[in-house]
Amino acid sequence: MGVPNRYILHQGSVLRALGQGAFAALRQRMGELPTGPVTTPGPEVRAVVSPRPRDLVRDYVRHVGGDPSAYKRTVPPHMFPQWGFGLAARTLTGVPYPLLEVLNGGCRMEVNAPVPNDEPLHVSARLEDVDDDGRRAVLHQRIVTGTSSHPEALVGHLYAIVPLRGGKSDGGGAPKKDKPRVPSSGVRELAFWRIGDRAGLEFAKLTGDFNPVHWVPPYAKSFGFRNVILHGFATMARAVEGLNRSLFAGDVGRLRVFDCRFTRRLVLPARVGLYVAPDQRVWVGDAPGGPAYLTGHFETGEHA
Repeated sequence: MGVPNRYILHQGSVLRALGQGAFAALRQRMGELPTGPVTTPGPEVRAVVSPRPRDLVRDYVRHVGGDPSAYKRTVPPHMFPQWGFGLAARTLTGVPYPLLEVLNGGCRMEVNAPVPNDEPLHVSARLEDVDDDGRRAVLHQRIVTGTSSHPEALVGHLYAIVPLRGGKSDGGGAPKKDKPRVPSSGVRELAFWRIGDRAGLEFAKLTGDFNPVHWVPPYAKSFGFRNVILHGFATMARAVEGLNRSLFAGDVGRLRVFDCRFTRRLVLPARVGLYVAPDQRVWVGDAPGGPAYLTGHFETGEHA
């Protein structure tokens, strides 16, 4: 059964942010690109978000392979882009980079306390840092979600990568780094997923991230992909729920930190597995020894 279209009605803030981003990108292409250095940390953007609808949370958890009954009183922490993406987009207002070319490079999620499903959420976002080496710029954003009792219950760090055309050359002497692969030994497979070509559209309905590269095949092909690609946050959410189910025996409160990089674009449809090592490193990839689409590590512990 597909994700109902009615969930699009809950994505107003994200859809507005995408529209504003598209308008800003159009102005950039018309020669109105801002210039000058970016001051960081940038100004903080704040909002109070109403409790997430229970049916939206249920179907989101189900879509990414989790157990909805495990979230009777809480919201999955990896869902934070659904309520934080709109604020995060506003932190990039005026930055001198081509925002239509932004790639999701990775995410660090720090869970300090459970996020309740029946309280308003106090959310803030800011641009923490910009690392520009002339070839690409990495935009580090910080999104904090809290309540009156736990102001920093959940801290998310986003790393957006912007390729810079005409950037400084390395002279051709530096060899390209090999992209990560799942280790051929010493890992255990925790889950294996068959992900259909509509997964990008369904995740967009649940989170509001309607970037067409995830659900419009001609658009994805214009960027050199053979079909649409899965959201990086969808891959991350599946990885976290795979840990919850197979490694933590269904205890969704065990995870304290999940830190990952999106190392390859996951073209749909796909068949991929979740692999872990004893030192708490994690991969999402085709098979041991095969290409990795996500690499990272996790930490467990008690909440403060």
